[in-house]
Amino acid sequence: MHRRFFLSLLAGTALAGTVAHAQGDAAQRASTLIENAGQRMIDIVNNRSLDINAKKTRTSALLRDVVDLPGIARFVLGRHWRAASPTQQQAFTQVFEQVIVQNLAGRFGQLEGVTFQISRTLPRDDTDFEVQTLVGRPGQQQSVLGWRVGPDAGQALKVTDVVAEGTSLRLTTRSEYAAVLQRSNGNLDELTERLRGQLTQNATPR
Repeated sequence: MHRRFFLSLLAGTALAGTVAHAQGDAAQRASTLIENAGQRMIDIVNNRSLDINAKKTRTSALLRDVVDLPGIARFVLGRHWRAASPTQQQAFTQVFEQVIVQNLAGRFGQLEGVTFQISRTLPRDDTDFEVQTLVGRPGQQQSVLGWRVGPDAGQALKVTDVVAEGTSLRLTTRSEYAAVLQRSNGNLDELTERLRGQLTQNATPR
């Protein structure tokens, strides 16, 4: 009996060690993902040989590489995503990506000279982490920006949310879109067209 207890204890300890090692490895990969993505973004912003359209193109490619855009699109629509057709889902996701790129493009000037460094990585559960970064702007104090990282539908680690001053970007966006959908009786096409209209309205030279 004592021997069985000892063996089970050893097995449990080994399993806990394996889980801890796997989680530590995933945390390191999450940290590396954000560090590399942050440097790529800074390189795009500070490259004065690129015009605004080239910067947008590279930013869009960066987002597709590191952000779970389909997953975030599903989240911000909630039940309306499940009720949408594949064509509606695809149309919304494409416009949603363009909105994010345009919002970033509007801040390219503010981002020049920004510094970016990893502060710490916190586990949220077995597969999700928050990578906290220190972002510095010329003449301003550093601020903390959190990047939620987790597996996408294909199990690749991707950014799933951004947290600034305790506020979740995807939760804020979900609330905004829910208000629009409520006013239109859940008409997703109307929301997609409204976002397209914003893109056209904001597409002015900077």
